[in-house]
Amino acid sequence: MALSISQLAKEHQTFVLTKLKEAEQGLHPSSTEDEELVRRAVFSVRNKSIVFERFNGASSILYASVQDVRPASVEIDFSKEELHCSCPQAKWCRHQIGALLALYQYFDSVQNWSSAWRAQKSVQLKSLADERSPQSWSMMVDEVMKRLLTPGRILEGYGLSAVRTDALERLRRHMPFEREWQPLYKLYMELAIFNSIWRHLNETPGHSLDSPYMKYFIEQSTQSFESILTELSNRSRLFATDPFYDAIQELVREFLLERQGLFANRLRLYMLLWAVLFYEKPRREQELAFINNLVHSSAEISLQSLKLLFYVLLQKEDLLLEKLAQVDLPQMQDLFELATFAQRAGESNSLAVILRAILPLTEVFLQEVVPVVQRAQYVRQFQLLFDEIQLSEEEEAMLYSAFGVYGLQPFSSFLIKKGRYREWAALHQLNPSSLSYLEMCGLKDVLQVEPATVLPLYHVYAMAEIAQKSRLNYKQAVRIWKSMRSAAKRAGKAAYFETYMQTIRAEYKRLRALQEEIEKGNLV
Repeated sequence: MALSISQLAKEHQTFVLTKLKEAEQGLHPSSTEDEELVRRAVFSVRNKSIVFERFNGASSILYASVQDVRPASVEIDFSKEELHCSCPQAKWCRHQIGALLALYQYFDSVQNWSSAWRAQKSVQLKSLADERSPQSWSMMVDEVMKRLLTPGRILEGYGLSAVRTDALERLRRHMPFEREWQPLYKLYMELAIFNSIWRHLNETPGHSLDSPYMKYFIEQSTQSFESILTELSNRSRLFATDPFYDAIQELVREFLLERQGLFANRLRLYMLLWAVLFYEKPRREQELAFINNLVHSSAEISLQSLKLLFYVLLQKEDLLLEKLAQVDLPQMQDLFELATFAQRAGESNSLAVILRAILPLTEVFLQEVVPVVQRAQYVRQFQLLFDEIQLSEEEEAMLYSAFGVYGLQPFSSFLIKKGRYREWAALHQLNPSSLSYLEMCGLKDVLQVEPATVLPLYHVYAMAEIAQKSRLNYKQAVRIWKSMRSAAKRAGKAAYFETYMQTIRAEYKRLRALQEEIEKGNLV
């Protein structure tokens, strides 16, 4: 048996070496848990606790049993290049590592492999966590990331989130026990990991930032940032945390200015932290001074946009007005993001200045620049922003005109708010949709105040159903007429509705199915 296992190990030497290499990447010698796992795996080989029971030549599967506190079974599938263990531990376990090393010993030294793996350890993560300083936290991230992101390694798109999740799992084992420190630790680690992965993508040829996987990775990280920031904003800030906030400020600045690609996404993260986390005026003035002295050669970085950002935060409306005196169409996307930022930061005066500056170009931007598939979303976001400020009637008319057909709902709300019910009805006659959408646009509100104005609208919708010439559509027409009858009664025009229905029956007397549905609906 020993001879056959020896021969089997040598035949599949490449497989064994490949899997051990993957284990080296997945296990960190600076982690106490990982070091203990490898130590116990090596011990199981030395203690002859691993027994290769049989080999199935047809399926190329080698079966092994491991004598442990709880016995475990390991299957090594050479054809599929997979390992499976009966223990509940996810990813690498000591039984899988032990089985691989039990094969490895037939062509190399297990002791040498173990020593080489441990030699990569520079410092224990736990000792770094105990120091609790920005420098030690950064070293912890570097220790973990250099194992997951070896130089020159090309990450597959789906691997981005996997690397992030793996790094976070390792670092969260060393999270401070004090609840006051935990959100700050999570934010620091998330940001440092995000920055490290982006740097690796920039430095390694063969990566593309324009992929669905990258967009998902950014969205996943951004949601995590927002959740942590919400948690942080509800906690009191300790004096001892000031150096960590300084380090986060430098880290997010480095991410914005030194990373490359997808500048809008990098700027969005930068704006998020400055809107929520860094609220002290001296800190904001310090950052503006840094930007004013900055000379950057990168074409993708807009220093002007960064300055406007801090004019908003520092409530420098005079400088903001001066810079926004001449707004061009290419600036609209940046100014839209700036307005969103001002809303989130609670700077209502600056928000009003920005929105009034971009209002004249809103129609061209929405109808010509924004892709068709995104127009409804942009219109909704513009509506939410403009709802925050007071507009004159002329400005409101300009805004809703700019929305076009994508602004039916907000324009309907505007007309109802102003009591312009006839215009509301005319708007929906010109842009017919469905009764359900009509209700979203305020149909019930109009029925309460001026029901007579919706009678022509019901007629238009009923005629559209009749034109389809099917019994199902006739049934829908009857439902519409029933709603019309209720509106007519409320408006004191019951006699008008009776005359209207007699006219309908006379006009469509050849449509027997329609006549039957009208009778069933008791409309005459």
